[in-house]
Amino acid sequence: MVLLWLPLILGAQQRTDQGQKINIVYGGSFTKDESLRPGASIFSKDQRQVQFEHQGADLWCDYALLYQKENRLEAIGNVRLQQGDSILMTSGYVEYDGNVKLAKAFQEVRLTNRSMTLTTDTLYFDRQNQESYYNHHGKIVDSVNTLTSRIGRYYMIPKKYQFLDSVLINNPDYTLESSRLDYYTTSKNAYMYGPSTITGETYRLYCERGFYDTQVERGYGIKNTEIHYSNRIIEGDSVYFDKAAEFASATNNIKVTDTLNNGVIRAHYAEVHRARDSVFATKRAVSISLVEQDSLYMHGDTLMVTGKPEARILRAFRNAKFYKTDLSGKCDSIHFEQRTGVTQLIRDPVLWNLENQMTGDSIHLISDLQTDKMDSLKVIGNAFIISEDTVGFRGYNQAKGMDLYGKFIEDELKIVDLVRNTEVLYYMYDDDEVLTGINKTICSKIRLLLEQSDIKEITFFTNPDGDIFPEKDLPENSRILKGFIWRGEERIRSKEALFDEDDNNLVLPVIRGLEEPIDREGGDPLDNGNPTDPVAPLPADPQARTKARPSKALP
Repeated sequence: MVLLWLPLILGAQQRTDQGQKINIVYGGSFTKDESLRPGASIFSKDQRQVQFEHQGADLWCDYALLYQKENRLEAIGNVRLQQGDSILMTSGYVEYDGNVKLAKAFQEVRLTNRSMTLTTDTLYFDRQNQESYYNHHGKIVDSVNTLTSRIGRYYMIPKKYQFLDSVLINNPDYTLESSRLDYYTTSKNAYMYGPSTITGETYRLYCERGFYDTQVERGYGIKNTEIHYSNRIIEGDSVYFDKAAEFASATNNIKVTDTLNNGVIRAHYAEVHRARDSVFATKRAVSISLVEQDSLYMHGDTLMVTGKPEARILRAFRNAKFYKTDLSGKCDSIHFEQRTGVTQLIRDPVLWNLENQMTGDSIHLISDLQTDKMDSLKVIGNAFIISEDTVGFRGYNQAKGMDLYGKFIEDELKIVDLVRNTEVLYYMYDDDEVLTGINKTICSKIRLLLEQSDIKEITFFTNPDGDIFPEKDLPENSRILKGFIWRGEERIRSKEALFDEDDNNLVLPVIRGLEEPIDREGGDPLDNGNPTDPVAPLPADPQARTKARPSKALP
């Protein structure tokens, strides 16, 4: 890494233009010794230190060798070099070349200005370009932070440091470690260009390219970014973080992991509000949780998770769908409450359990709070259950009632009770799969015993009225119960089927700064007046972001 600086040093030394000669302000005791120091005028302090001046800089030391022909100086002992009223460098020894205005300082070097102090063993001070640099570890202290690195360069005009190798920022509230970092001593802003980790009291951020305001603990990462934020891990192509607002957001290829409940949300835009313990996600958003060794996927145009870990509430809004191997469904919105284990399918719901389709005004799925297994279900209002006749393929088995109550045993729907104004129609076969008739009955309550979604037994309660009809005696139009709607073409048979055309054709915003500079203070052409916002379509302010939420997951 040291080689990165050598061309700059050699370039300065190879300049041939002669600068103004070094002036002697106070020479103290003067001697010459051509045998020991050919061409050198030797000065040593008497009552006070010797002093030299060169183009706006003054140098004091105990002992000096001035090579006037070469226009260079060696200063030894308690060396001070002062430029104007802002820069002061002290050290044990300095080699100064007046032609290129380059000072090489050694032994407990200390460079100070009004806002910071730099200490190192060896420092190059390039007065021509107003830069200083070190290659063997340095330490910078300003009003907010203490910074250390193996290699560093200080640009005095913009008051900017560029650090390489083993970079560390120490602050009472956090630490920042990086392989390469640019830092402005005035704004206290840091720009990270390599693997970097920021560790605060309530968070840890890792990225390989990003920005951080060290005064207010706010910033973003735009390459391999990951934030550990309370009990959540946030990953995405671009991740924004604000400690004071207790807010984080992410854009493109997002993964939000709930480390306590082992749940995951994937999307292309998400917000996390720490104080409210909530997550908002949109743009191909899907929630993934583990149920009985099977992943349950839940999708909506918008997902929201709120509440403490033991009382999480998950909501999916607009075009809500879910899928697991033996269970899927869709509706306008889904509401799941961790505390009760109840999942509500709201407005025009349809549920598929294996080959059974269930519809009603609303559907509730209830989980066992101890085992997390599926326990039961309720279909409230206009309950209707339909399955295709998979033996003779003559039609549909149907049952309906005002309400439906189902019971799961070992995660399989085994018992279905239909109550009030119930009707049933199903195709009956003997052991040789020969149709024996079509049962069409009405009564007050019906119980169906199922096995792998097939009706194995049916029980009628309270004055059943019906008959078993030979197939030829029951016309086609009588084989459909009132309210029958078959929605088999809508059935969700895979996790990919959760997403519609809009979801699959999203045009993601371009993350800026991956190839271009992200340093807005150094004249970055990407500057739009907000150094904390790397993504053009997303305002940095959390409230502005909330107002800007799309109503649908569109590009």
